[in-house]
Amino acid sequence: MTKAHFVNHTHWDREWYFTSEDAQVLSDQLFSDVLKELEAHPDANFTLDGQTSIVDEYVAMHPEDIDRIRALVARKQLFIGPWYTQTDAMLPDAESIVRNLVIGINDTRQKYGEPMMIGYLPDTFGFNAQLPMLLNQVGISDFIFWRGTNFKRQMNSVYFKWQGLGKNSVYAANFPFGYYTGQISVESKQDLQEFVENRLDPGIDFEAKQGSNNEVLLPSGIDQMNIIHDLSQTIKDVNRFSHNQVEISDYPKFMKSLHTKSDLPAYQGELRYPTYSRVHRTIGSVRSRIKRQNFALEQRILRRVEPLMVIAKRSGIEVSNGVVLKLWKKLLECQPHDTLGGSVSDNVAVDIAHRFKEGFEIADGIENYIKKRLAQRLKLNDQELLVFNTDLRPFDGYKTIQFLSRSKHIKFADNYHAAIVKEEYVPKRENIMQQTAKGFEFKDEPGYYKLTVRVHVKFAGLGYQVVKFDTDKKQTLQELQIVEQTEIKNQAWKVTYQDGKFQAVNNGLSYPDLISIVDSGNDGDTYDYSPLRGDREVALPLTGKITTKIVDDQQEMTLTGRWQLPASLSDRLEEKPNLVGVSYQLTLSLNANDDVLAGHLAVDNQALDHRLRLKVNTGISSDHAVAQIQGGFHKTYNLPIDSNWQEEFVEKPANLYDFDKVVGMKDQTHGLFLISKGLKEYELGEQAFYVTLMATTGQLGKPNLLWRPGRASGDTTSLGHQMTPTPLAEELGSNTFEFGLVGTREFAENQMAVTAEKWLAPNVSYQLQQINLFVNRLDNKIWNIEFEDSLPKITKAETFLSCDPDILISALYPAYTVKDAVVLRLANESDATQDITSFLKNGFQLTNALEEVQPVAGKLLIRPYEMATLLKKV
Repeated sequence: MTKAHFVNHTHWDREWYFTSEDAQVLSDQLFSDVLKELEAHPDANFTLDGQTSIVDEYVAMHPEDIDRIRALVARKQLFIGPWYTQTDAMLPDAESIVRNLVIGINDTRQKYGEPMMIGYLPDTFGFNAQLPMLLNQVGISDFIFWRGTNFKRQMNSVYFKWQGLGKNSVYAANFPFGYYTGQISVESKQDLQEFVENRLDPGIDFEAKQGSNNEVLLPSGIDQMNIIHDLSQTIKDVNRFSHNQVEISDYPKFMKSLHTKSDLPAYQGELRYPTYSRVHRTIGSVRSRIKRQNFALEQRILRRVEPLMVIAKRSGIEVSNGVVLKLWKKLLECQPHDTLGGSVSDNVAVDIAHRFKEGFEIADGIENYIKKRLAQRLKLNDQELLVFNTDLRPFDGYKTIQFLSRSKHIKFADNYHAAIVKEEYVPKRENIMQQTAKGFEFKDEPGYYKLTVRVHVKFAGLGYQVVKFDTDKKQTLQELQIVEQTEIKNQAWKVTYQDGKFQAVNNGLSYPDLISIVDSGNDGDTYDYSPLRGDREVALPLTGKITTKIVDDQQEMTLTGRWQLPASLSDRLEEKPNLVGVSYQLTLSLNANDDVLAGHLAVDNQALDHRLRLKVNTGISSDHAVAQIQGGFHKTYNLPIDSNWQEEFVEKPANLYDFDKVVGMKDQTHGLFLISKGLKEYELGEQAFYVTLMATTGQLGKPNLLWRPGRASGDTTSLGHQMTPTPLAEELGSNTFEFGLVGTREFAENQMAVTAEKWLAPNVSYQLQQINLFVNRLDNKIWNIEFEDSLPKITKAETFLSCDPDILISALYPAYTVKDAVVLRLANESDATQDITSFLKNGFQLTNALEEVQPVAGKLLIRPYEMATLLKKV
């Protein structure tokens, strides 16, 4: 007889084929019933899916219920948190996953009580190998999940110790058959004996068998399902028919019992095997616009908004954490597994795009406010430009700044090596109302130039400086000029376009065909790419017009062309298919002293149902790729896939993997790596690797795919459900993909992580001007104020914090819980321990991600593949 811990819960997708507003209508009724049932039955408990956001939304409709919620949480009848939203675990930045936990835990404690401190992700589509480390950052040592296990290939038990790439670990409990293993519905109660004998007991027996467990976890609930009424009586009735012992329990109680077991097997690595359930291994390329927007907003917050807030604080400019938390929540609402994965209806995709729009607007507004207030404090004129370094590291190189000028005849001091890289003339406007000493008059408004200029600047660390320009009719800046050549080069790279190929030399090594673009049909849906039967992947011609522009030591080479692609999926199998033109523009660019060759591919997609990939031809013979994930690097191999794989797996365990920012190949002598801006999926090839650009589709779910036989994913082919077209997932029109390529002689993980960090550094500048008050949307409404004399004195060049560690700087932001303090998070993404004791000498103290002080004995060390959170009063 096995003891089964019965846990009543509901799984709550905030959106899927239904919208988040739809879900709130359901919660209005369901959560009210939960509160009523728990108050009437003190022996019952209920888990609200491990996320705080859905409770916040309910309380916004029912503020009168907050005290009831607090009382039930205190009595351990209602379990909420620790997440703000149920995060995807493969695609977000490491910092997003940590911040999801920090915000969820802080919110729960402030509003409702103590959160459930378990990494509870019951329906997420696989888990990156560093999730144990990320959970440990907030003191969580337990993890409960469904998908991704294989007891033959990984661990022989549903319960095990899961270790990250380093020494961090969690106690893990798996639902091999899902979070609805013990789901007791109204229909189940009508024939409880049949339910127990044919579903509940077989589930308990399987969990007991996998690891010889005498106690197992039995979740009971499903999507948007209500609480089980009169649970005690129901469980009594269940035990009349069961050959096991079922008792009411909760997740913390069961996980506590796991801690007493000394014979749990250990496992290290990601959890993505589609053995007992689908993990949608190719969802990393579905609705690629969502992935790219997510990356862009993450970078906007982490690399611009939060560092600018630190600068603002040190400059006497107050910006509340509340508005930034609102910004984070907009982003986190876009990161649950269905949402960020893109397995949603078009109606929901529109909502997601709108949330991203709102997020960017908040980010722009915060940045606008800080920069203008700082310019006002410094009393700058319109020929004095604020240029920022939003990184802690010293900077010596080029920043691209944007400003307006009545004339192109301007000059900068020689040390800036200024050059115009882009310009736009805005002609004069006639009869524009202007306020004069005589009152309102109508006059012509002169024309002006929007200029993008590259300047060479030096920074000692986080801070700003004022860069001045003058008008001079005798002066003109250097500009990008078209030259008659098909080659760009610097000290690291030489790239030549010849005979439809980009030939390159890097570090003395030749790449005769550096990159190519390949295309295939996509018979899949918004969950998965799947090949079209009878189709094959083909290389697209890189032919067209080549244009090279050079200014000083900045060079760019642009290929403009047009592919002819099959218009639809059916056209790919026709002898004479209907073809559509797909215009593209591929630009490769170099700056002086840059180790990274920058790539920018713009595609005007007009073809349906296809997958477009970038192929990087490394010439390296290797059985593995090296990829950065959230908090480290790991190797991936093309594992053999048996022809009868369907006997073991519910979808093909395709050798497609997700990465964070860096992926590539190396051997004993050299390596070639790609740094991406929001591209997430890759595959190891023969002396090459592929990075998916987009995989377009017109269906939410499709049955009988080559790589995913049988039913469609989701509810599409369930009884009473219908097929759901998703024309927006075809991603027609403009699509832009950005990447960088870097070669190495000796590969070092932290060095590569820092290289990517530096390459992704933003260009941040500001001009206080009256020429166009809508260049920055809020300029027209940020009025001048009288600054208090007590504010800290600032000059036209300031450095506030500086450090240059050999490890990744994950984040810098104003502390959430400690007044007048900043948080710095560092990540050691290598297999060697790093000494960061110097930070203690500079006034930092060690905390966890929740800003709770941690003891330090002697030196401060970051173990391999681990993070450290440091806090400093400022």
